[in-house]
Amino acid sequence: MEPHEFKLNEEGLRAVLPPLEAEIMEYMWKVKIATAGEVYEHMREKHPEMRRSTVSILMNRLCERGLLKRSVETGRGGMRYVYSITTTREEFEKRIVETILNALMNNFKEATFAYLSKIKK
Repeated sequence: MEPHEFKLNEEGLRAVLPPLEAEIMEYMWKVKIATAGEVYEHMREKHPEMRRSTVSILMNRLCERGLLKRSVETGRGGMRYVYSITTTREEFEKRIVETILNALMNNFKEATFAYLSKIKK
């Protein structure tokens, strides 16, 4: 997943993901594997107005971004999607930092070197 946007005024995951997607990923990194229904139940505690279909849409977007993968399970209740993480939080954060630093080096090489050498001390 490459960030297409970095929001300087946001903190943590919300700097590179929309707020609800960031919340879903925080939960998924804790549980590793979950259905949209399980994530919906978790999200509903903080967002009682949220619809289950919204969670499914957001989780599918996270699959498109490469942060989650989806598989099909068949059980007593029929078919259901099970989502799992594709990368750890640490790997994701490392990739974000590398992407941002590479962009800074490509666009503002001298200023980036000067700043990094200053903070290294």
